[in-house]
Amino acid sequence: MRVVRGPRRSQGLVRGRARRAVPLPAAVRTLLWCLPGAAAAVALALCATGVERAATQARSAGIRPAAQHVAPRPPIVPRTRWLGDAARRQPPPRYDDAVVAVFLHHTDTPNGYDCADAPRIIRDLYAGQTGARDWDDIGYNFLVDRCGTIYEGRAGGIDRPVTGAHTQGFNHRTTGIAALGTFTAGVPVPRALTDAIAALAAWKLGGSGTDPRATVRLVSSNGRSRYAAGSTATLPAVAGHDDGYQTSCPGAALSARLPEIRERAARLQGRAQAPARAQAP
Repeated sequence: MRVVRGPRRSQGLVRGRARRAVPLPAAVRTLLWCLPGAAAAVALALCATGVERAATQARSAGIRPAAQHVAPRPPIVPRTRWLGDAARRQPPPRYDDAVVAVFLHHTDTPNGYDCADAPRIIRDLYAGQTGARDWDDIGYNFLVDRCGTIYEGRAGGIDRPVTGAHTQGFNHRTTGIAALGTFTAGVPVPRALTDAIAALAAWKLGGSGTDPRATVRLVSSNGRSRYAAGSTATLPAVAGHDDGYQTSCPGAALSARLPEIRERAARLQGRAQAPARAQAP
């Protein structure tokens, strides 16, 4: 069989494009194998030109990858550091598809603690929830002390969307962050605490592309919340416990800092413009 070769000009054009190392989709490369020599050369040249032009236009327009709003993960102390020998047998952790909202809590414990005692305080909270309440694990996904140290709470993986037990009716697709202490009206709220909460919220919400200043739609799973079971609630992406449940948690002083926490979290995600008011669930 005689092999038909394409004209020299086409071959030169292909070689010129190859030197630019323009990547082609796998489907396009497969198609080119089915074309005769000259047609394949011309098609390759046209396709490479189109790919390169699209990339150039994207760079000119300042288009960045979708991951542009993913904040860095802050330092997090693993649960093994505070749990020690207090661990009890528990069922496997449960997971959601994503984290689209954060609920902020306070632990209603004394404020005058030394930060070196935070692991003991968390261990006591764990003992109370798994003992008297007979929960399978601590309810909060994360806890933050007044010095800004973040601790892993509920088991299942820091990087994963673990289903917590922190906000009745809204444990799914959310993460619970508890501030160690009691932050009722007039109580000073340490800046290190709110900065750490903002950093954690920015990172956890970044995985779903959620703007911390936005509102999100969540489906209530329990009628004991502020919303009937099965109904859809529009809530802040960074919410207080009392937004979803009838409680005074996270305390008036910490609730007053929520706008500041949202703005700082948005800046950590690299956001500058105002968000859309509601995002899809």
